[in-house]
Amino acid sequence: MLSARLGEALGQQIVVDNRPGGGQLIATQMAAKASPDGYTLFLASATHGINPGLLKKLPYDSIKDFAPITLVADSPLVFVAHPALGVSNIPELVAQAKSRPGRINYASSGPGTGGHMSVELLKRMTGIDLVHIPYKGAGPALTDLIGGQVQMMCTSPLPALPHVKSGRLVALAMTSRSRSRAAPGIPTVAESVPGYESTLWYALLAPAATPQAIVWKIHAETTKVLKLPETTEQLLAQGADPIGNSPQELAKFLQTEIERWTKLIRQANIRAE
Repeated sequence: MLSARLGEALGQQIVVDNRPGGGQLIATQMAAKASPDGYTLFLASATHGINPGLLKKLPYDSIKDFAPITLVADSPLVFVAHPALGVSNIPELVAQAKSRPGRINYASSGPGTGGHMSVELLKRMTGIDLVHIPYKGAGPALTDLIGGQVQMMCTSPLPALPHVKSGRLVALAMTSRSRSRAAPGIPTVAESVPGYESTLWYALLAPAATPQAIVWKIHAETTKVLKLPETTEQLLAQGADPIGNSPQELAKFLQTEIERWTKLIRQANIRAE
């Protein structure tokens, strides 16, 4: 979505090189070791803020090896439950979990993913005990939730909300600080658990030694693209909000994300396995 319009603005063809695997480690390591000439950029996701706490040894430094450009967008996750659980919001979930500790299970697309960490954050902030059932991807997890094999999960709104509309799932809350423009009728977790916030985010980074003049040039053109009505419309359609902050603001954001998730991972004794 970003590459075509940004390429036009910069007068350069941008080739998207998807490198899945290793919990984003493969792509991140490639970007960290790339030539710092402005011709290699890295679109990091929220996993970039989770991996330093989750994995014992990274082949790169999540802060020192990158030059922040801008936070492109963020997207809330949504807590959804099977109707048989009998809850319709977060206070009801918390009340039931406290009355039946360790009896409610939740699915995730894998250890250390945004959905997993979002539920663990809720557990830590409310003192409830939920049992984690990890899957190899959001698709199988959502399928088993709809089928009643698991009772709830926290996942992307895009694949989940159609099942809410059909009545097969119940939407409990969004994980963003304020209500999502994509689904304003769904309350936030923070409305009942003050201070709660957990989003999927996407940040544009460059290799650490990239000249500041290049960083600011790419920043200027990226933020222009993010302000285009058609870009905003496309992002909102996928449940995301465009951001476009400064390199300094992104640097502070990344440090905060790494610190808070590392703290939670240690407190909850979460392992990557």
